[in-house]
Amino acid sequence: MSSAISPLAPTDVPEMPAIAGVKLATAAAGIRYKDRTDVLLAVLDEGTAVAGVFTQSKCASAPVEWCRGQLKGGKSRALVVNSGNANAFTGKTGKQSTAMTAAIAAKAVGCKANEVFLASTGVIGEPLDATKFDGVLGSLAERAEGADWMSAAKAIMTTDTFPKVATATVKLGKAKVTINGMAKGAGMIAPDMATMLSFVFTDAPITPAALQSLLKSGVEDTFNAVTIDGDTSTSDTLLAFATGAAAAAGAPKIGRASDPRLKAFAKAFVAVLADLAEQVARDGEGARKLVEIIVEGAVSKKSARKIAMSIANSPLVKTAIAGEDANWGRVVMAVGKAGEPADRDKLSIAFNGIRVATRGARDPAYDETEVSDAMKQPKVQIKVSLGLGKGRDRVLTCDLTKEYVTINGDYRS
Repeated sequence: MSSAISPLAPTDVPEMPAIAGVKLATAAAGIRYKDRTDVLLAVLDEGTAVAGVFTQSKCASAPVEWCRGQLKGGKSRALVVNSGNANAFTGKTGKQSTAMTAAIAAKAVGCKANEVFLASTGVIGEPLDATKFDGVLGSLAERAEGADWMSAAKAIMTTDTFPKVATATVKLGKAKVTINGMAKGAGMIAPDMATMLSFVFTDAPITPAALQSLLKSGVEDTFNAVTIDGDTSTSDTLLAFATGAAAAAGAPKIGRASDPRLKAFAKAFVAVLADLAEQVARDGEGARKLVEIIVEGAVSKKSARKIAMSIANSPLVKTAIAGEDANWGRVVMAVGKAGEPADRDKLSIAFNGIRVATRGARDPAYDETEVSDAMKQPKVQIKVSLGLGKGRDRVLTCDLTKEYVTINGDYRS
């Protein structure tokens, strides 16, 4: 964890309400550092539905493989998350550690091991000593309570500078239901089906299949539209849990994501994902600017996404933004290398609403002073108009500063 909070951190942190059927507790287990809170246990009521999306990395961590294996059951009673060690690229030892951790948690909570879900974040390639969970998880299960979401979000941080939480309340049928989420991630972020670690909880009565469908579609324009450095983590995990406790208040059980009664809930659910995803971009390692990239006029949304990601992942674009330089030549470069249809002579580029280039040349009204002032803002929007079709997309990233190099140069030290 960094001691200096990102200047892009949200100024309004929501009050996180309790969710019926979810209890949380944290502890310091000495996973990597002594006396640092590094373990989170979420205890879930019996019958809680679970859904998940995970990294598409071919070198996925042992916890990711464990969760994929248990997801088919559709139910969960516990979530264990640790920071400091990713338990990735750890071979047979990693698999043994996940099995041992799940067994310890299952005993503590009073459930089956296949009802325990796991996530780990931190250094890759170091064996995780699962014996450190013995005793700790039992104590956590005994003192878990419903509302300490900020402590939970802090426990899963690594290079994050602030805990990331979001909440929403919405009607489902005649009942009020709550959605709470937390996330961690500041580097090695170019999600492919999830962000580094994120967990969403609700008391809505939703079946595992409906929740899975809702989650899979929800990540596409939220977590999958965020990049910090273009590197997809081995540990990317996004899990959603639905306790169903709101059924007692009259909320109808939802079996299909297409159920019209789920419309307002689905909108709120995606809004929570979007909030968390933006907070990840705001906490990019060393970031000083939040960057929004909009590509419009592409031949398709898919094409617009590829071009937007090409711009967002360009070190030259990102360093120019860090230097507050409206260097549209670097944007042109990133558009051209994306491998998607583009016509130089139809291209227009704007920074924070000020058009700097149009029809393949500098805008005749370009004013260096005006644009330089705009680039000093904490949020920079780059809009690229291709003039080829109706495809549009939006992604979020951040600038690339010297601090990013410092953080990652010293990460294992």
